[in-house]
Amino acid sequence: MIYLDYSATTPVNKEVLDSFNKANLEFIGNANSLHKLGLNIDKLIHKATEQIADLLQVKEKEIIYTSSSSESNNLAIKGIAFKYANRGKHIITSKLEHSSVTETLKYLETLGYEISYVNNQENGQVDLDDLKKLIRKDTILVTINAVNSEIGIEQPIQEIAQIVKNYPCFLHVDLTQAIGKININLQNVDLASFSAHKIYGLKGISVLIKKENVLLEPLIHGGKSTTIYRSGTPAHPLIVSMAKALRLAMENGQEHYTYVKNLNNYLKEQLKKYKDVSINSNEICIPHILNISIKGVKAETFLHALEEKEIYVSTKTACSDADSSSEAVYLLTNDLEKSKSSIRISLSYLTTKEELEIFMQVFAQCYKNLKI
Repeated sequence: MIYLDYSATTPVNKEVLDSFNKANLEFIGNANSLHKLGLNIDKLIHKATEQIADLLQVKEKEIIYTSSSSESNNLAIKGIAFKYANRGKHIITSKLEHSSVTETLKYLETLGYEISYVNNQENGQVDLDDLKKLIRKDTILVTINAVNSEIGIEQPIQEIAQIVKNYPCFLHVDLTQAIGKININLQNVDLASFSAHKIYGLKGISVLIKKENVLLEPLIHGGKSTTIYRSGTPAHPLIVSMAKALRLAMENGQEHYTYVKNLNNYLKEQLKKYKDVSINSNEICIPHILNISIKGVKAETFLHALEEKEIYVSTKTACSDADSSSEAVYLLTNDLEKSKSSIRISLSYLTTKEELEIFMQVFAQCYKNLKI
């Protein structure tokens, strides 16, 4: 098997799984209980949260645990929208966001909120001048992802943050595809979301960073937890495993980035040999994602041809509608055919050069068969 769908989810690191198992087996009880077992778990959670806070250079009380990045994004956006509705109902976003952001905003529109979409430059990055023009007195939130999940476009988050901080509105950044891959300074970011299963952790645990000056209306009420903003029994084994996954991901970040970049360069050189292959990911995309289109071949058809040889890629982000074209590819290329035939190849430090050599051999055969 050759796995090239790391942006959808990553395999669990054994060290992370060991931490999860140890916390499950050795710490029995509910963190909300007042007896010794509960207090011991509470201390364990505190230690894990402290580690995450140190790694991200935020305060421990600014960390909210959720079940997924989708929940984190929903809590950030709806939480701001409902808490600050008296200030205004205007929200700014881009057309390159994950469906958990775009669908949440569409829902808010049904409640009377106004959503503005900032223009993108030719390379896919947010037009900063247009962003400045869009911010109004009644703007309460700007939500932009750090890295697009389909093409890998990296947004200038620091520049965006510098603009937003001059206005009485908040900035939410979806870090799901960025965490552990690129460095992000959260100093001027008000809210940030990311998930463990994108960084070799377990599914079912994610984080929302909420700066202490920001208030939210909770989505889940009832019961003590690690924070008033998300009720429920704390999943201490998942929390401990999240801390381990984040530490390991950030420990060798630069080394892994360089390694993946070399793999990405190799793939691009090989794919450029095919006249009907277009490389959609550009120079400002992170190397972990390489999006291509194959002229005259449906994306799903090529995906399943590779799958027959136990090579796994994706057509789009895993949470998107499988039957639709890629909005991200269309926005970047303005080419409907490319948006319907795009394939996402996502790489990892676990990917080997030998795997990519085999991938290219199989790719050549599939290309030949399907282009006839």
